[in-house]
Amino acid sequence: MLNSSETPIIATIVLVAFGILGWGFYRARPYGKLGILAWLQSVVLMTPWLLFFGLFAAGVYINIVSILFLLIVSAGVYIYLGRQLRAAGQDAILRQRATERLASETSKEPGTTDNSTNPATAAQLQLEVMPIPEEDLSVIRSIFGIDTFFATETIAYQEGAIFKGNLRGDAEKVHTQLSESLQERLGNKYRLFLVENTDGKPVMIVLPSRNDPRPMTIPQKIFGVILVLATIVTSLETGGLLLNFDFFSTPGRFPEALPISTGIITILVAHEIGHWLLARRHQVRLSLPYFLPAVQIGSFGAITRFESLIPNRKVLFDIALAGPATGGIISLLMLVTGLLLSHPGSLFQLPNEFFSSSILVGTLARVILGSALQSPTVDIHPLVVVGWLGLVITALNLMPAGQLDGGRIVQAIYGRKIAGRATIATLILLALVSLGTPLAMYWAIVILFLQRDLERPSLNELSEPDDARAALGLLALFLMVATLLPLSPALAGRLGIG
Repeated sequence: MLNSSETPIIATIVLVAFGILGWGFYRARPYGKLGILAWLQSVVLMTPWLLFFGLFAAGVYINIVSILFLLIVSAGVYIYLGRQLRAAGQDAILRQRATERLASETSKEPGTTDNSTNPATAAQLQLEVMPIPEEDLSVIRSIFGIDTFFATETIAYQEGAIFKGNLRGDAEKVHTQLSESLQERLGNKYRLFLVENTDGKPVMIVLPSRNDPRPMTIPQKIFGVILVLATIVTSLETGGLLLNFDFFSTPGRFPEALPISTGIITILVAHEIGHWLLARRHQVRLSLPYFLPAVQIGSFGAITRFESLIPNRKVLFDIALAGPATGGIISLLMLVTGLLLSHPGSLFQLPNEFFSSSILVGTLARVILGSALQSPTVDIHPLVVVGWLGLVITALNLMPAGQLDGGRIVQAIYGRKIAGRATIATLILLALVSLGTPLAMYWAIVILFLQRDLERPSLNELSEPDDARAALGLLALFLMVATLLPLSPALAGRLGIG
């Protein structure tokens, strides 16, 4: 039986979970059958984790075999829904093309001439001075057509121009076709952006390539190397603190701190390699990482800038998720391996209250260590500490704010408007939490001064990531919360933790 102090907490968890699912259903409903199927895929992917943590919060914990069974069933249903979604998507595309062709044929009347079908004629009505040379502007206008993007108005914008009109066809295919045509005629001189206007309609924006992101300068690279060296030192200091000595005061004990320091740096490097591999796959250039050294946990991760334009939001999502996915998986493997290797006499002895500081870590520890968590101190393997620190570093970078990995993931899935609101909400939450935790204040300052701005728009901002990517993004954000959110004292005590 649950006591009265635990009931509100469990009810809150259940309400939050159903609130997230309800919000997803609200966003999916306007898209009809396609939206509902995509929403169901997200639900199926999240259900095993919600069930697992929900039962855990209620004092019921299941073994590894049951967890694997839930994941296998979830994967099977997810694949089935994916097939249904692709079939429904093909039907929708065929119906849309048939409707557009019928509308195009019925709108033409014999004996009439419509000058508006000429994009150049409509654009010439603009009297303002264009920053793009007239000969280039004429070439740019010529790439548009009635079967791709029917331009009706040209407006000067910054160093380029905005072309308003009607999108005729799939956004990704049209943008690719027009971009290739523009490059064939004017080389690498201009960039073509497909974005959503303030009125919700698609527009084409052409800007000179000189506005592309710039590579790192020599001083910036030198500063990046200095931060790498500082991070190595702080990771050694973290190893020393965990072993109850100060590395700065006793550098001769370097060999003792080296294993823990190596584990932390391995997770950091794996995180950046994940970003780099996906960026290379999509032919996107990344800057060298600016590591953020921290004495408490070795490092808070790294800041990485894009040095080239991002083709679309799918690429933004892939690159943003690859880092935390790689670092998080390695950290989780270290944590689980360390828990399995833990035994009486292991190197570290931690008070059992430590395991209540994270829902994810506390859950895994309770499942693997069992009744050992009921002892005042728990003997654990060093890999547990290293994996735990890696999960914390990964989770901090998954916060949905600005140009953090989590902010980029939210921007890729939901767009810039939602990402901006998520950044503000994250800053407010960090400000409230910082009243009791200095770490939250540090991250609020980092985001506010270094990472608060959203990532610049992709070349194709209209094409959204598919449902599989959206589901993976939700799962990553969910695990971020499960890592950073502590167990309540009542629930932790009921489970024998703390």
